[in-house]
This record gives sequence, structure tokens and C-alpha cells, in this order.
Amino acid sequence: MYNKNNFFRLYLSKNKEYLRKIIFILLILILTKATFAQFDKVDNLPKYDFQIIHFGMSLAVNTMDFTIHNSSTFFMLDSVYSVENIPRFGFNINIVSNLNIHKYFSIRFLPGLNFGERDMDYVVFSHQDSTFDRTLMKIESTFLDFPLLIKYKSKRLNNFRPYLIGGGSIKFDLAAQKRIDVAEGPMIRLRRTNYNYEVGFGTDFFLQYFKFALELKYVVGINNVLVPDYTQYTKAIERMNSKMIVLSFLFEGSDIQSLTFWKKNK
Repeated sequence: MYNKNNFFRLYLSKNKEYLRKIIFILLILILTKATFAQFDKVDNLPKYDFQIIHFGMSLAVNTMDFTIHNSSTFFMLDSVYSVENIPRFGFNINIVSNLNIHKYFSIRFLPGLNFGERDMDYVVFSHQDSTFDRTLMKIESTFLDFPLLIKYKSKRLNNFRPYLIGGGSIKFDLAAQKRIDVAEGPMIRLRRTNYNYEVGFGTDFFLQYFKFALELKYVVGINNVLVPDYTQYTKAIERMNSKMIVLSFLFEGSDIQSLTFWKKNK
């Protein structure tokens, strides 16, 4: 005889683990919805996103580096045994100008200065005494930096908002040497103009009077920056591109209506 109660008991006993998983997923979804509902309230700078344009400044630390491509004749050279690049720390100062073109997109222009150093470590075989000598070239760079970037912003969660950023930049190396001073020892020359693409991510923190952001960005050079001079140091390299990792601390304009002294003067 068919019994509905027995059928349900049998179904529950066979699918107990499966039902537990469904209940667990439903609880997670409910808790997630409740958590995000708490973030819907905007506390600081509520009118910030309605500003069409705002300005600020960026302070950053960087590591400058090279991507080196050895020449096809590298293994046929009788002097240069190896070439290595050593990245060094530097810092950036940029002015931030931001144009909001959409709820989630903005165009950013950040002109500034980049200071840094990259070292080239050559191991050269000396035929005179049959030994390997190490030559360290310290290449200092001071860039005039002109990045044009697009920022994609997520929905604001209370006073936080993650974002992605990408675009391109032109850098002019003010420290690039037109001529090499022989008295300074072996040295290679770099081109003044660098073309780069940039990608990164960050998080906006909306404070009471201004917006603070942490941003990590990877800058990759497109053009070959090496100037060949037919010495053994440049013959070993076919192509050399600049690259940089930048950790930025950004301080951007506030909603002027939220400032206490402005309210008193109104």
C-alpha cells in the first residue's frame, strides 16, 4: 500500500546532505543581501559623484626596471658574458584632474614628474688577464610624465569603492644623455621619449573632507629606449623596454558644501 509519509521519510533520508547544502547556500545569500543593504547608506561626501570635474594630487613610490632582449649575436661576443638589470626605488609626484563621463567611468589626466634609477650589471671577460670583471652602470632618470587614463568604478559601498584603471602615457626623460662622458666610465644612452601602456587597480576611501585612494599600477614601455653606439655594451642588447611598478597615494578634491568654514560663511 502506498504511504505518502513513508515516501517523504525515505526522500529526506536519501537527500539529507543535499538539502543541507541548499539551506546553507540560502542562508549565505540572505546574509550577503543583509550585509550589502547596510552599505547602501552613503556617509561621507554624498554629492561627490555628482561633480563633473575635480582635482587633486598623487604621491607615489616606484620601482623602475628594464625588459632586456639579448641580440642574436650575444653568444658570439668575445667580451660580454652576461647582462642583468637591477631595479631601484624612486618616487612620483603628479597632479590629478578627473572628468566624470558616466556613472561608472571617468577620464583622468595626471601630469607630473617621475624620479628613479635603474642599474645595468655587465660581466665582461678581460682578455688581458683572463678574468671576469663586473661593470655596474647607474642610469638615473627624471621623467616628465603625461598619462591619460580611463577609470572604471564599481558601485559605491558606504565609504569605499574599488576600481580598475588603464590607458597610456608619454614620458620624456630629462636625464637622458646625448653624449657620453668617457671620464664617467662605460655608459649606455637612452632615448628621451618613452611610450607606455598602464593598467592597475585601487580603492577609493571617502573621508569627511576629501577622498583618499590607494592604487597599484603596472607601466610597460612600448618602444625601444636603447640608443646603439656600436660598443660591446649595446651590441649585446637588441631591444630594451622600460617598465615600472607604481604604488600611489591619491588625495582628491572634496565637496565644498561639506566644509564647516564654508557653511559658516554662507
